[in-house]
Amino acid sequence: MNYLQPIYTESAQCQDCYKCLRRCDVKAIQILEGHARVMDSQCVYCGKCVKNCPAEAKKVRTDLERVKLLISGGERVIVSLAPSFVSEFAGTKPQVLAAGLRRLGFYGVSETSIGAEEVSANIARYLKTAEPGIHISSACPSVVELVKKYYPDFADCVTPVYSPALTHAKMLKKIYGEDTKIVFVGPCIAKKIEADRYPNLLSAALSFRELHEWFARERINLESGLCGDSFLENDGFIPERANQGRLYPVDGGMIEGIKAGCGVTESGFMTFSGVGNIRAALSEFEGLKLARPLFLELLACEGGCVNGPLVSREGGTVSKRLEIISELDAAEYTQREPEFDIYCQWQTEPVAQSSFSREDIFNALEKVGKYSPADELNCGGCGYETCRQFAQALLEGKAEPQMCLGYMRKLANKKVDALIRTMPGGVVMVDENMKVIECNKRFAQLLGRDVLNIFLSRPGMAGADIAKLLPAPELFRNVLESGSETAEKDIKFNNSILHLCVFTIEPHRLVGGFLQDITAPAMHKEQIVNRAREVIAKNLQTVQQIAYLLGENAADSEVILNSIVNTFTAQPLEKPDAQD
Repeated sequence: MNYLQPIYTESAQCQDCYKCLRRCDVKAIQILEGHARVMDSQCVYCGKCVKNCPAEAKKVRTDLERVKLLISGGERVIVSLAPSFVSEFAGTKPQVLAAGLRRLGFYGVSETSIGAEEVSANIARYLKTAEPGIHISSACPSVVELVKKYYPDFADCVTPVYSPALTHAKMLKKIYGEDTKIVFVGPCIAKKIEADRYPNLLSAALSFRELHEWFARERINLESGLCGDSFLENDGFIPERANQGRLYPVDGGMIEGIKAGCGVTESGFMTFSGVGNIRAALSEFEGLKLARPLFLELLACEGGCVNGPLVSREGGTVSKRLEIISELDAAEYTQREPEFDIYCQWQTEPVAQSSFSREDIFNALEKVGKYSPADELNCGGCGYETCRQFAQALLEGKAEPQMCLGYMRKLANKKVDALIRTMPGGVVMVDENMKVIECNKRFAQLLGRDVLNIFLSRPGMAGADIAKLLPAPELFRNVLESGSETAEKDIKFNNSILHLCVFTIEPHRLVGGFLQDITAPAMHKEQIVNRAREVIAKNLQTVQQIAYLLGENAADSEVILNSIVNTFTAQPLEKPDAQD
């Protein structure tokens, strides 16, 4: 048994974007200390989080070394090769691929499609006497996980037969000996959990990506056709080639095989692919009364296994589907009779559904600044479709308040405002049009009573012309035009001398200014320096958080704070004369 689950998170690489949560149809993601973690008890192993993680922080367990150990230990190891190999290794002859696998040390290579044909034969027989109602395919292990965990009422509807991979393993063991080890190779993550749960049948499951990696390490080039390779002398797959089972990796392919042994007059057939589509369909079937059996072919990956999460070859579903169909010769299309006992019982593992009162939900919403329905934007930025779903996740311990972008933006704005407001010097931000974006009260106080009155009537003075406020507006214009980092100037204003430091926030678009009265005693400067350092030290974490959420606006605050210290400490403070 593997203790490392098939999907895990590399926390150091997680960028806190919540994209995996947005893409997960069952929300089996917990955000803990800002990092997304897969909740194994709720996961259906569809692989959406792996495919959609931009930082590639969602990892899939590799079982390469485990398989190599089986081979090196002298075990007879046979590959159960998924039928989607046709689209994965497009252009490679099957016998060449089989030869390459034998060169890696495998005893032989067999098509999982043979097991699929046995499954089709058993289900065709099963449907002939089935009760009216829906009957769900057990071919996709991810779908089986979905039903067991989220639709336990439908668990009895899952056809009581093994999946094609498990069936194939059972067949190979009967033919080549029970001590034979079977390794599945395909595009599916859920096959790894299937191997973990049925080690007596499947010893391991490798992905196509792992196989490509192994070929590269051993310098096996399939494109060359392995010309002259002795392994090519043993042509083909064992024990035989499959036929209609090769259609399983495309949606509707399983149904094609079943229909040959079970007429449409006896049963109805439908196919759905994609976890979201499957959930919608199952919701519609709840409580629905049917007059005859209805077989549902359900595949977790949209378009079928050819679009599995661990395929290496990119491409459209149409081209892959054509490649699969073209491999099947209509003349070879035959229906087999059931030969093996592959019946099984599925046990439910329902995910506990938490229930919270309206008061609990409202209290959770208030923690992220939502006090009325108007505050519930349902923007989906947190990864949940609605604010109330997010509130429930908070109560379940699956989410954190910091995930609400609207709340964090408001909080960051408040912190920025508080920092600017409490600074000991005058602070102003000016755009490329020489218009004030924001300033603090001290800035207005230093410019006289008239400007202060404007500030009191319009806090922040957004939109005011800086040229009409300051006697030296050219300093702002010069920095905006040149893009230089800083520029300083002493300004004589009324009975005071003001020192103006202008600094670039965003070149040619946004600048900041720090204004101080330098007519005050030198000791006053030292107090301001100490206070500025204290503010920076106390608010370092806040500034970093603001910078992350607000970008340039938060960066302004950090520049402003540091400019206080830089401005005052640029020159040594003058010591008072000893005679004074």
